[in-house]
Amino acid sequence: MASPPDTSKTTKLERYNSYVRRVNSTKLLAASSKLLFRATLLIALILIFLFTINYPPFSDNHNSHHHNLHKTHNFLSSAFYGSGATWEKQVRRSSTPRRPNGFSVLVTGAAGFVGTHCSLALKKRGDGVLGLDNFNSYYDPSLKRARQNLLQKHEVFIVEGDLNDAELLTKLFDVVPFTHILHLAAQAGVRYAIQNPQSYVNSNIAGFVNLLEVAKNSDPQPSIVWASSSSVYGLNTKVPFSESDRTDQPASLYAATKKAGEEIAHTYNHIYGLSLTALRFFTVYGPWGRPDMAYFFFTKDILQNKPINIYQTQDDKEVARDFTYIDDVVKGCLGAIDTAEKSTGSGGRKKAPAQLRVYNLGNTSPVSVGKLVGILENLLSVKAKKHVIRMPRNGDVPFTHANVSQAYRDFGYKPTTDLATGLRKFVRWYVSYYGIQSRVKLEIHNGKPADSA
Repeated sequence: MASPPDTSKTTKLERYNSYVRRVNSTKLLAASSKLLFRATLLIALILIFLFTINYPPFSDNHNSHHHNLHKTHNFLSSAFYGSGATWEKQVRRSSTPRRPNGFSVLVTGAAGFVGTHCSLALKKRGDGVLGLDNFNSYYDPSLKRARQNLLQKHEVFIVEGDLNDAELLTKLFDVVPFTHILHLAAQAGVRYAIQNPQSYVNSNIAGFVNLLEVAKNSDPQPSIVWASSSSVYGLNTKVPFSESDRTDQPASLYAATKKAGEEIAHTYNHIYGLSLTALRFFTVYGPWGRPDMAYFFFTKDILQNKPINIYQTQDDKEVARDFTYIDDVVKGCLGAIDTAEKSTGSGGRKKAPAQLRVYNLGNTSPVSVGKLVGILENLLSVKAKKHVIRMPRNGDVPFTHANVSQAYRDFGYKPTTDLATGLRKFVRWYVSYYGIQSRVKLEIHNGKPADSA
């Protein structure tokens, strides 16, 4: 009888192979775990590095915290948002002019008050317009978002980013050969500098330099029109203020940063051939305006039956401003763009002398703050609760008055809107935007409806 086959060798071989497979599986799992651990550690180190470079040491100041958040967002916007075919298509479409020989204009601060109105005017006449704004919280960002929606309806695209984001700016100039820059982005306001002085340096000086750096390296170089301020006249007592008057006595940090901007502009014009035009705005007001301006918060407080402070100077004189309606300022901005000569540099090298200009854009008719309140009382049909107090030493100046003869000579600037007419248009927008039911007088003296502007 045959003996059964010897399977002991086969069984041992199978056990060995099973053992080998378990060993190899264990080694693979261990190797994978090490790789995963190293990858996780690397990612964590990268995130810590990015967090460190984008976040300075913590501060108790809420505005500093918000600024830090924006710096992180700027990095993300340039690295991720500012890329891709869809994004570039939006940028190009918005920047492409629709009229023959039209301009391609980068408008910084496009979601701001003046920026929105200028962007709409440029787009309406057929120029290409691309906006840039960081939507900071100096005042209610929802108002800026509402302006953004208005611009979007008119096919103006706003890139969300900061002037100090060099990577994003370079990307924009790579995508679009801008013919002009209308630089309106800035940290505004006089009193806020007492709370957050660094924000003025970051925006009005560092941001401006960053923009000029990118512009001077571009080919072709764009012509630049930018917003200075009547604040540069500071403690000057000669009236009306003329462009040739001294501007070396600023009364506020805001004024000092705008004056610094004018000197920086001179430097970049002299060295790199950038064509630069500074516009000194005089108390611009109107629909879609800034809530930190007196006419705006006076309207709000009067309607809410809250008291308002009316300042007098240290020698008991009335504070007066050369209030300038937004439509007049827009005409001045477009006039400056239309008459701006081309920059003469290329890729950072100057080839010939370039245009350098400074203009006042005001209304030429100073009005006291008391009279401003009187006009608002009449329009709102509400008597204001007024507290007349001495002007604090916080950087405000007692009066402003513009001489605009140079702007009239060079591009026909001529303001046409008086304060009563302009405030009527503002109030009509205000009650409509905020949905206020009031006894607001919306009729002009002759009985025709007021412009909604």
